[in-house]
Amino acid sequence: MKKFLGAGLLIMIAIPAFAENYLLNGGQASQINYEMIQKIRPSHGTRSLVLSYVLPESFDSPTYRQKIRDLSLRFSPEPSKRKERTDIRGNKVLDVTWKTPTKAVTTTICLTALNSVNLQTLKTSAPFPLSRFPKHVKVYLKSTQQVNVNDQGIRGKARELTVPASTEFDAVQRVLTWVVDHMQYVLTPKRFDAIYAFQNGRGNCQNYSHLSAALLRAVGIPVRIVNGITLKQPYDIKIGDNTLTMKMAQGRHSWIEVYFPDLGWVPFDPQGTELFVSNRFIRIEVGLDNNETIQDGLIRWTQTRGMSGEPQLEEKIYSGFLDDQVKLYARKTDYGPRKLLLCPQIETVFSKIPVSPPPPLPPKLPKKELQRLRYVKPHVFGNLEFPENVDFLSAYGPARLGAEGTMEMRKNFLVETAEYVTTQGKQYAQTFILNKPLQLQKVGLALHKFSDDGQLWLELVQDNDGKPGNPISASDILTLKQVPFTPGYSWVDFDFSKSSVILSPGRYWVALGFTGSPIVNWFFSYGKPVGPLDGTRYKMIFDASWSRSLAYEFNYRISGLAAE
Repeated sequence: MKKFLGAGLLIMIAIPAFAENYLLNGGQASQINYEMIQKIRPSHGTRSLVLSYVLPESFDSPTYRQKIRDLSLRFSPEPSKRKERTDIRGNKVLDVTWKTPTKAVTTTICLTALNSVNLQTLKTSAPFPLSRFPKHVKVYLKSTQQVNVNDQGIRGKARELTVPASTEFDAVQRVLTWVVDHMQYVLTPKRFDAIYAFQNGRGNCQNYSHLSAALLRAVGIPVRIVNGITLKQPYDIKIGDNTLTMKMAQGRHSWIEVYFPDLGWVPFDPQGTELFVSNRFIRIEVGLDNNETIQDGLIRWTQTRGMSGEPQLEEKIYSGFLDDQVKLYARKTDYGPRKLLLCPQIETVFSKIPVSPPPPLPPKLPKKELQRLRYVKPHVFGNLEFPENVDFLSAYGPARLGAEGTMEMRKNFLVETAEYVTTQGKQYAQTFILNKPLQLQKVGLALHKFSDDGQLWLELVQDNDGKPGNPISASDILTLKQVPFTPGYSWVDFDFSKSSVILSPGRYWVALGFTGSPIVNWFFSYGKPVGPLDGTRYKMIFDASWSRSLAYEFNYRISGLAAE
């Protein structure tokens, strides 16, 4: 146990490279013009339609500050009734009703958010276990259906993780470090509760939040669930001569706030940051769990007897950064979890959790040995899991029976995690690690096209000390007219079979090339579910090297024939 004064913590471990852990300092300040437009088409026979919205408010914490100005909600056609109320968690809710609507209802929410993050030193002396806190805070220790504090496995793991802790921060960082390492992000888990996340190690933002809350509440640390919006504006962290680019999807998100007696509520996003959220977050609603934080975006309706069907909804989010000041820097340390983690500067007593080195890369085979092998076994691998052909603009629901016999649809957290990868003066590359000899046939990317213009191809590239190096081969050129149009994302294969490429075990890269004016998005997964932390890179057109890395992993599929 050591008293540590840090300038913020960015902890990264690359697999299979050795650990790279960084102290982060600096801040962010932005003026954001935010707009959400919803279009709801009522089903036939709808007698009443009720839409609910939580009105975002200003919020101040030791690390993240949000100031809301010029909030307005416009409706077309005008509703029959409006009612404002405050729920039991202090959320200000607006319920808007239309009687017998026969045409589409459009809602436009506009606001200006002055958001800032300040990573000055946080000093906390809160002991662990905690003994006293206000009555209105104590409710956030409760067990719920989604945050099951009383589950024996969760309680046992929470005690195991926090036994050595003497301060609250030490307990929190031990729990959250474990959650970040334990979990793998998936967009569409089967369930969203803490037990599912604990037992399966998979989930979306709801699972991360619920599991973190359950473990912390189980040892007496109050945690509340926060719902809001993340914006897709990226930001850079300078690491010496290199740059790490952070980016969230633009859409609905769930995170947590942890209560410290001497600091108040401190935000944390369990998908990737400890005691820190960027100023790309718009904070809206709080509650005990995501079964309770359902007011914002809730759709309710009644229908004439004998009628069925449900409203159709499209939701679009726009954000303009009128002023965006970002100054974030990092330097290396030698401790932390295996995955990326962010933290503000902390002065307190806590443990520096050591890291064991990952396994080495598989050894390369001589060219003569590779040529003697017979390649006959089909072999497919990569970052394969993503929601194919999903229209993210209309993803909502499902419909369910609500209170008092009304039907309802709640917001969900299905977000489009994708990068616009063409015509911006940038080139993107994704690494893959091959564990057995392979005769390469195809490489698939999860893409969505917006036009038929232009051509695409892939370059197969050697690895040069964790960055793309010399070219090996190139795929056939693919015109955008050859790529089918789908509502969402689907596999687009690039053919390498004519090159007769035989690859030794080791690390390689595929870099997307283009000409003309193609408009293409490439889907990505939060974190690094398959490859190393530095395995997704990009460079500007005049960059001499691939010194810019991304904090996520593109979805890719390597297909070929393995040796018998």
